Amino acid sequence: MTGAPASAAGGSGATPVPRGGMLGAGAVNQAGLWNIANILTMVRLLLVPGFVMLLLHDGGYDPVWRSFAWAAFAVAMITDLFDGHLARAYNLVTDFGKIADPIADKAIMGAALIALSSLGDLPWWITGVILFRELGITLMRFWVIRHAVIPASRGGKVKTLAQGTAVGMYVLVLTGPLATLRFWVMLAAVALTVVTGLDYVRQAVVLRRKGLAAERAAAREGIAAAADAGDAGPIAGMGAGGAAGDAGPVVGTSACHAVGEGVVEPVAGARGAAEADR
Repeated sequence: MTGAPASAAGGSGATPVPRGGMLGAGAVNQAGLWNIANILTMVRLLLVPGFVMLLLHDGGYDPVWRSFAWAAFAVAMITDLFDGHLARAYNLVTDFGKIADPIADKAIMGAALIALSSLGDLPWWITGVILFRELGITLMRFWVIRHAVIPASRGGKVKTLAQGTAVGMYVLVLTGPLATLRFWVMLAAVALTVVTGLDYVRQAVVLRRKGLAAERAAAREGIAAAADAGDAGPIAGMGAGGAAGDAGPVVGTSACHAVGEGVVEPVAGARGAAEADR
């Protein structure tokens, strides 16, 4: 057994997975950069410029090229579903994945919304609402990251699914009832975007307040502990000194009394010395 990581020794670098595939929270992260979860994230990042070129090819109104663009967008959405799950299930979480995964998610969605609005297929106010929400939540996560991490909620996952479905329908060239349906699907996605965004704001405020309250309580406990430690030192010293000082005369007096009838003068001398010390 060497001290080198498994990735350096030619292995996968991941902690062995027990039967069932899931690892406990205490598993040690030894995943290397080149694992399946990170590769899927990289693929999604590379799909962003390819998707935009396919969508805008030949003026952006060719149904065939729009279908190709939809396929690229669908692959990006599918990889988004799997990379995070694989990273958590098989202990493949890395610093690269933590940074690149949310960037890839927002890059593909933002590129699709801006491209569709520039083509005139999607109102700009919808693009503005969605992008404002995503940027605001990202900044809010950094605002409270010192106190806690805002977990991904079920509503947020439904919102992502609704956005992906609606944008995918807009990427395709649809007419008739399907064109009407995609508009209502997009409105539902926008509504979920706003509602879940407000819920994230509420969570962020609550978590920040709790974090600040915990910090203040810890500071007060530290000050009280320091004050107690400062008081205990002099008291302990005085107690030890007093005990030693008191023990001397008592022992001396007892010894003098034990001598016999000539004890009066030694006892008086001891008392006089004690008075002089005072």
